[in-house]
Amino acid sequence: MTSAGLSSILPFALRGRPVAEPGKRRTTRLPPWLVSWFQVGPLALILVVVFALPTALFLIVSFYDYDRMGIYPAFLLDNYRELFTTPATWRVYASSLKFAVIVWAITLFLGFNISYFLIFHVRSAVIRTVLFLLCAIPFWTSGIIRTIAWIPFLGRNGAFNQMLMGLGITSHPLTFLLFSDFAVIVTYVHLFTLLMIGPIANSLSKIDPALMEAAVDAGASRWRTMVDVVIPLSKTGITLGSILVFTQVMGDYFVVRQMSGGQSASIVSMLSTQIQAMQYPPASANAMVLVIFVAVLVAVMMKVVDVRKELVK
Repeated sequence: MTSAGLSSILPFALRGRPVAEPGKRRTTRLPPWLVSWFQVGPLALILVVVFALPTALFLIVSFYDYDRMGIYPAFLLDNYRELFTTPATWRVYASSLKFAVIVWAITLFLGFNISYFLIFHVRSAVIRTVLFLLCAIPFWTSGIIRTIAWIPFLGRNGAFNQMLMGLGITSHPLTFLLFSDFAVIVTYVHLFTLLMIGPIANSLSKIDPALMEAAVDAGASRWRTMVDVVIPLSKTGITLGSILVFTQVMGDYFVVRQMSGGQSASIVSMLSTQIQAMQYPPASANAMVLVIFVAVLVAVMMKVVDVRKELVK
């Protein structure tokens, strides 16, 4: 066969086969769908093992029967019926929701103003970082230690009462400062304000200052600029911070138990009491109701602001 014939046949013989360049190894590419599964697989496995399986177990046990001797497989609605028909349950849920709403409002006010100051009034990035670290320093210690630290400060003979009496503001110690709802709220605000500062500061940092200057040049007051420009553009951070604060307050029981002196209760403290009494089916039912309750609250917040849509912008 002539050289001209070989040159006409070779392209057809090699068609469909990748020709490796000299000095390069041929690599095999995985299908895109398989790559995607490899990427989400580890996280999906962790979520299934850590969250889905325990939740499914709680759901199953919540329908079981029980007595002093143990728990028995069954399908009963008695645990949920008793949970919803007990007045104490409604009082505990109302108490937890009251704490969550009050703490959310205070942390939102503090978090927004602190974030606004750090982003728009502190010009130096170094000073801004230092100030933010000062806000984060309390998180370097245990939450239990930070909670207990308020007891000697707010106590009847604590530092705050001694300061008030030393300044002549009051002649006797204030008893409402400790072991009360006030102490619970103060501790919650101290623990969770940073959870509101972080997301809001991140959203405010993405706002172009030129937009605010344009609003002022158009005749808008500082208040209208804040309402019409700054707050709408920071709604993603406000929503994320609100979700973090709500879920932390609703899922806590140590602060309520320590700072209220047993005068207030939370959903998780009631659940803990049921577990200590080995009432696992009612505790499971209580846990499922709490999960659904918090999930509905988060869903409402996510409905108001489409966080996923805002984050991809």
